[in-house]
Amino acid sequence: MHAVILGAGALGVYFGGRLLQAGHQVTFLVREKRAKQIKENGLEVHSIKGNYVIKNPNVVTNVEDIERIDFVFLSVKGYHLKGTVSSLKALVQKGAYILPVLNGIEHISILENELNHLQNEDDRIKRYPVIGGLSFIMATLDEQGHVHHSSDQHKLVFGPLHEEQKAFCKELEEALQDVHIDSERSENILLQLWDKYMFITAFSGVTTTVNLSIGHIRKHSSTFDISVQVLREMKLLANKQGVELNGEHVNQAVSRMKSLPFDGTSSMHQDKRKGLVLELDHLQGGAIRLAEKSGIKVPMIEFIYHVNKPFESGEPI
Repeated sequence: MHAVILGAGALGVYFGGRLLQAGHQVTFLVREKRAKQIKENGLEVHSIKGNYVIKNPNVVTNVEDIERIDFVFLSVKGYHLKGTVSSLKALVQKGAYILPVLNGIEHISILENELNHLQNEDDRIKRYPVIGGLSFIMATLDEQGHVHHSSDQHKLVFGPLHEEQKAFCKELEEALQDVHIDSERSENILLQLWDKYMFITAFSGVTTTVNLSIGHIRKHSSTFDISVQVLREMKLLANKQGVELNGEHVNQAVSRMKSLPFDGTSSMHQDKRKGLVLELDHLQGGAIRLAEKSGIKVPMIEFIYHVNKPFESGEPI
């Protein structure tokens, strides 16, 4: 398969590297600054699952330099999503499916609204190019732009959001069999997307708001209960969308937070500590907008959103 990696951060480079390692064709579509860094330093994956040096990576900055492809691995932050739409439209018209692995859920409807019903270059209609996807991995970029993967997890889950996508998802499953990652084709990807969204919204919310790791938060039951309240609000919100999250999903999320390392924290909390832009609007903001449309209240999520709003831009206060 030919994959385009749009979002060549730690996640994109890791999975792109593993695809290359298995013999697939990979193109990294990046901005000029990232292209310059890759040209100077190359791309390397340092991982407990095995290191890999990406020799002569195919890097482009202009979508017009990309020929017909199979799928786009979209791994940008939520606040960069809208900036990718024009490139994604061009790639869909070249025949691509889009596999987004962003946290949250709002990006699915945004992408579908922009990309459904586009014609491709063969004048065939690809009505539903956006499939469901999520990943589980702990990886960061160092100052040279190389990947450091530090956990046992390197999992990619994907699946059809529409009946018409099942054939491609089966092809993708077969193509990923020899790729050195844990891959899984799901027949209920929407439930899994919401399950992760529920957890991330609670975990990022409580750690970023309190500005502490989960271990410190667990020592105070009333503080830890903030995360539990968010989980329950997210379950209610999912149910309003027809997604069958239940009490057991909530209990599993609570257990997961209780089992995390003492110093474990969320990427949004790490971004806040570093003075970087937060995914606040994409995660908590997206939940609030969906709650308003659904006619329900999510008071704890609203509290988290408004408390962290002053820090969202990453600008010094």
